[in-house]
Amino acid sequence: MRVLIVESNLDLGTIWKRHIERQGVSVTLVRGQEQAVEVLQDHAPQVIIMNLVLAQGSAFAVADYAAYRHPETKVIFVTSNSFFSDGSIFKHIPNACAFMPANAQPDDIAAVVDFYGAEARPPRPN
Repeated sequence: MRVLIVESNLDLGTIWKRHIERQGVSVTLVRGQEQAVEVLQDHAPQVIIMNLVLAQGSAFAVADYAAYRHPETKVIFVTSNSFFSDGSIFKHIPNACAFMPANAQPDDIAAVVDFYGAEARPPRPN
């Protein structure tokens, strides 16, 4: 499975990356819209973890590009504000699958990635 993390705070993104890599997942960490689009041009991640508020560019633009280029890619949004806490993000972004607080435990974020990325992995042998 491949995961793309789009997070302006490199320290926070690195923490998430390390926790997800422990599950044997390939993770790419970028800091903004331009880098994310470059990754999406060449790779189809199963899951994108993205801060709703990016210092460089628009999270909506990245999600929109991902939906166009890789419609099967799921987007997990994280944020420290409460603007979309009513769930309306799911009406605006068709590939959004989860909305989490930025201060969520890294293990919780990794578990959500595992859940939504499960379809991308081959079945486990019995």
